Amino acid sequence: MTILTLISSALNIKASQIEKTIELLNSGATIPFISRYRKEVTGGLDEVQIAAIKEQNDKLNELVKRKDTILKSIEEQEKLTPELKSRIENCWTSSELEDIYLPYKPKRQTRAEIARKKGLEGLAKIIMAQQPIDVETKALAFVKGEVKDTKEALTGARDIIAEWINEDEYARNSIRNIFEREAIISAKVIKGKEEEGDKYRDYFDYSEKLSKASSHRILAIRRGESEGILRVNISPDEDSALEKLDKRFLKGGNDNECTVQVADALEDAYKRLLKPSIETEFAALSKGKADEEAIRVFIENLRQLLLAAPLGQKRVLGIDPGYRTGCKLVCLDAEGNLLHNETIYPHPPQNETSKAGNKVVKLVSTYNIDAIAIGNGTASRETERFITNLRYEKEVKVFVVSENGASIYSASKTAREEFPDYDVTVRGAVSIGRRLMDPLAELVKIDPKSIGVGQYQHDVDQTKLKNSLDLTVESCVNLVGVNVNTASKHLLTYVSGLGPVLAQNIVSYRAEHGAFGSRKELMKVARMGEKAFEQCAGFLRIANAKNPLDNSAVHPESYHVVEQMAKDLKCTVKELIENKELKKSLDLQKYVTASVGLPTLNDIIDELDKPGRDPRKGIKMFEFDPSIRTIDDLREGMILPGIVTNITNFGCFVDVGIKENGLVHISELADRFVSDPTEVVSLHQHVEVKVLSVDLARKRVQLSMKK
Repeated sequence: MTILTLISSALNIKASQIEKTIELLNSGATIPFISRYRKEVTGGLDEVQIAAIKEQNDKLNELVKRKDTILKSIEEQEKLTPELKSRIENCWTSSELEDIYLPYKPKRQTRAEIARKKGLEGLAKIIMAQQPIDVETKALAFVKGEVKDTKEALTGARDIIAEWINEDEYARNSIRNIFEREAIISAKVIKGKEEEGDKYRDYFDYSEKLSKASSHRILAIRRGESEGILRVNISPDEDSALEKLDKRFLKGGNDNECTVQVADALEDAYKRLLKPSIETEFAALSKGKADEEAIRVFIENLRQLLLAAPLGQKRVLGIDPGYRTGCKLVCLDAEGNLLHNETIYPHPPQNETSKAGNKVVKLVSTYNIDAIAIGNGTASRETERFITNLRYEKEVKVFVVSENGASIYSASKTAREEFPDYDVTVRGAVSIGRRLMDPLAELVKIDPKSIGVGQYQHDVDQTKLKNSLDLTVESCVNLVGVNVNTASKHLLTYVSGLGPVLAQNIVSYRAEHGAFGSRKELMKVARMGEKAFEQCAGFLRIANAKNPLDNSAVHPESYHVVEQMAKDLKCTVKELIENKELKKSLDLQKYVTASVGLPTLNDIIDELDKPGRDPRKGIKMFEFDPSIRTIDDLREGMILPGIVTNITNFGCFVDVGIKENGLVHISELADRFVSDPTEVVSLHQHVEVKVLSVDLARKRVQLSMKK
């Protein structure tokens, strides 16, 4: 089987589509570019399918490299037969490949290896044949050199037999199958760690079938294990496992002395070698699956957060609320530039409510503020009440904004570069204000793991997590498109084909020469070659450009198509964009060529209908119940408005206006069965919840969304 065939079978995508996609990826094309501008080549594959092809291709190519290493190793040992070579070349699963290699793998100083050096392999072969012989007499012939007596000879022979059993492919697959069907994962608290590990109390005496264990439980157990709180074990029924091995290796009865020796070796092989090896394998497999699920949840949450509704280019007053240290205020212009900052003290202990109120009203008037963004941390509710009770000369909308990660940003190198003359409190307030204007543009500056929308994000495979999160950010940035004349270098970094160097060069060019007047001008940027331009141009927008297509998702390579359409209709490109009836009169078949098919033409028409449109939804106002301020105000049966702050695979967390977020368990999300919470809720969704229970001691709130 070829790699193409294997990927095709795994993903249910035609091999021809996979081949073309891999060619594009190998040529340096990005996933967003391929999915948006190469639909004819790939047969219309989307980003998810292209990413899956890339992942499978990378994985299989790694396996090819491993096969080459194994073949070379066995060849150097002069043990590579044509049959063995064929088996290895036609093997496409990692576990099977390692099983084939196991007997040839260079041995460290194992018990079996020590016994071989003592010359006991011959005795092991005699015993393994299980003929009706006197074992002690046979063993006596091997008592020489380093072997002192028959007991030592038989022990060494059993060690060699145990290793043979462990290296037997049938034995390993049999135990693997039993693990797959029957394995139980169990956890016990380590004596004396009960108080220290109280948060793992649910797992102090826990057991569950491994195949049924949910990802969040596995990750919680593994974290408890790594912190030295829990002892974890994965095991099938031992009797079933040994019975399976007995049928394979035992040839005589209880009266056969050799069979008795093999039975002892077999039990030792299972307990000392096979079981720990397969347990490690299944621990890694279950952890890998749990990682994948946790990363999937994280990615979905991150995507929703990045694509959250923007307020747009409005003048904003950002507030980082606080008590003793006051509320830090920043005034931002419509591009997010800092115009003014200061601190007010409307709350205890200072209680300068009147003075603070006058200051806010004056700032709103002076800087012509359109909206106020308040961070949702300490003193948020009190600050919101204070701000909404003030009277302004104009209508000013007030929003509460998630400040997760704002403190990480404010202390980062990025923030220091942007605001070298201001302290962390000012930078944090700016981040809050900018998040309201454009969540995507601001959040790309923060490590996604610090945004607070994941589940066990520090416990999963960090390389996989980073790659997945980077792809998600890249996907979101390119879906929305970027204004090349206002974007920060951090936002530009994620544009298809750019990266940190070109992003910085674009910003430097902009600073020296002023705003870009056209996409063509991008070619003047240092190190912007034809390939990079091809990859990035369609995702960069130039507002008020001479050519209106420069502010659209139509790629420059297709401008000639639009120009031909306009020419055929005897109008300008601008008139074609503005007139729906003109577009409706077009016969798209007329413009189909070898390189431009109907998928591209339909995308062009959709884009001409709403050039440069933002795919994100409009922002909505939200208000908490004013009577709910702390967990003590909650009562069972209350119906409250709330905002979804995090989604896991066991439910979602909802902010109802108190410090602690309540949990809506997956069983309480709807009046029907829900297998995936994202079917029902999305991040920052406004919901109505019912209070089911309040645990004041553990600060836990259980909520329901059932009607």
